[in-house]
Amino acid sequence: MRVVRERAASLVRFVKLRRDPVVVQTLRSAAAATIAYVIALRLSPEAAPLTAPLTALLVVQVTLYATLTNGIRRVNSVVAGVLVAIAFSLLVGLTWWSLALLILASLGVGHLVKVDEYVPEVAISAMLVLGVTTVGDTAWARILETLIGAVVGLAFNLLFAPPVWVDEAGESIEGLARRVRQLMLNMGEEAAGRTPVEHATERLYEARRLDHDIVEVDAALKQAEDSLRLNPRVREGLLHRVVLRTGLDTLEICTVVLRVLARTLTDLAKERESERLFARQAGAAVEQLLSEIADAVVSFAVLVTTDVSRSAESAEERLASQLRQATATRDKLAQLLLEEVRRDARQWQLHGAVLTEVNRILDELDTEHRSHRLLEELDRTSREQRERMPRLTRLQERLRRNRPALARRSR
Repeated sequence: MRVVRERAASLVRFVKLRRDPVVVQTLRSAAAATIAYVIALRLSPEAAPLTAPLTALLVVQVTLYATLTNGIRRVNSVVAGVLVAIAFSLLVGLTWWSLALLILASLGVGHLVKVDEYVPEVAISAMLVLGVTTVGDTAWARILETLIGAVVGLAFNLLFAPPVWVDEAGESIEGLARRVRQLMLNMGEEAAGRTPVEHATERLYEARRLDHDIVEVDAALKQAEDSLRLNPRVREGLLHRVVLRTGLDTLEICTVVLRVLARTLTDLAKERESERLFARQAGAAVEQLLSEIADAVVSFAVLVTTDVSRSAESAEERLASQLRQATATRDKLAQLLLEEVRRDARQWQLHGAVLTEVNRILDELDTEHRSHRLLEELDRTSREQRERMPRLTRLQERLRRNRPALARRSR
């Protein structure tokens, strides 16, 4: 039995390793660079055409969309640098002052041709070409090797479609939601009793640290969005991207509001160092409410990361039920806080702030609010795509109209 468990654990680690972005990037880049070098040996006049594998190494990215965009920019940067070097070689030789002018001109040209992160590559290409005696032969050989590397990198991802990183992005979003849930549970437990200022301040620091988690999740989501673009494995890629992006936006708003709530509870703990933050019944209601909202946050994350319709319907029903329960608890807490303020009006504004912040989180998690936001984002993204690529949009619409007719003909 122990052997079976160990083998199962090894299989799980192997599967995770195969899906790891670093491993995938390493294997794909090494294979593409090697193929580019073999082809360049036959086509380039250079004895060691290392520009081809270098270009392939830089062009091949984890996603097909990034490969296409990086390939075009990289080729543009190298060609621009070679042309600048040819112009300088015709006018001046290689001296310290001509090298300085070459670098300035190359960096300026790089910004003009909009190659983004490959601006230094323009200057690098120009310096390498200018430093060789046979300028003309080296220039054309470098352009040829660059084209070979770029074409191999593009073809590699077209023939071997890169993986879709939606699952990894979904796991990151759910992980963020579970960390938010745990923080809410801790805050609720402390709000139900007498909370030292040090403990409340620590919860505030934890809420602030969630900003770093959001940055990491955003990076994973950007990778997933790129993997959905132009990927032949994916249908309805736009819908997947918008659902995940709007879901992360909602969680980000919730974490911001949670940080404000932690600030409010910290201020309340400072004002009431020797007594409970809330009356006993109100404190119990705060703990129950934060617990219910914490569960709803996780259910929301599961909903936005679920792509199977039946599972999504189940997650949406569970979220709606949890929000109804949380709303009822919120109403109960509002009545208890009103009674408490009538007995003791101290810090009434902080009690009101707690309700305001809780209401904001409930509104953001509301299913109707999510549906409205999703439709708005889909309309905006589709409109921007039509404006940016009108010909491609018309072609896609024509294919959709002709698809039923083609299906009938095939039958």
